[in-house]
Amino acid sequence: MKKLYSLPNCITCCNLLCGAVACYFAFQASYGLAFLFIVAGAIFDFFDGFAARLINQSSPIGKELDSLADIITFGLAPSAAVFSLLQQQCATISSPAAPYLPFAALLMAAFSALRLAKFNLDERQTMGFIGLPTPANALFWISLVYCFGPSIPQTLTSVAVLIIGVVVAGFLLVGEVPMFALKFKNFGWSDNATRYLFIAASAVMLCVFREAAFCYIIPLYILISVGLTVFAKQQS
Repeated sequence: MKKLYSLPNCITCCNLLCGAVACYFAFQASYGLAFLFIVAGAIFDFFDGFAARLINQSSPIGKELDSLADIITFGLAPSAAVFSLLQQQCATISSPAAPYLPFAALLMAAFSALRLAKFNLDERQTMGFIGLPTPANALFWISLVYCFGPSIPQTLTSVAVLIIGVVVAGFLLVGEVPMFALKFKNFGWSDNATRYLFIAASAVMLCVFREAAFCYIIPLYILISVGLTVFAKQQS
């Protein structure tokens, strides 16, 4: 039984290892491989919670280990990818500040760590999220860097837009913005219509846009979450 109970933690460690490998490839500007390992980490992140629920076993160490793994896979790894992209962007910019601008990307790792720390302590986030989940943020950025990074013009304006994007992502991670979760208490349509429609739309976008799909899925997720919040406030 002890070996069975360690299964979720083993899966979490697989997530962490994927994140560590993704960081290496991201710093090497091998965005395709970084994308692959972040996606693999996200899959392991889903299944560690699934395994814990399946055997009805959770523990404080598992919760902490999960957050530590997520900081690497969904915090540092996408930050490293944006860092490498900004380095490439700044290579042609003749400014004394240019070599230091890429370090702004690492702010995302700090915001991700703060997001995960708040999640561990916030009892409101049992069936939903307050702030953008770190996996969603990571998938958006690695998809953007991998699919569109090479075509982004190497200009100071592009660098500024990317840095502003990092700051906006940081506020979305830690902000008091309710986000719906893909968690089902039951499988009835009335209670889960939003989830079913979002999953269907995401599946279509994955088929159409493939690796670039997350650049559209995550903004859609944010827009739906904000829309649901506004609608709920109007109804109350």
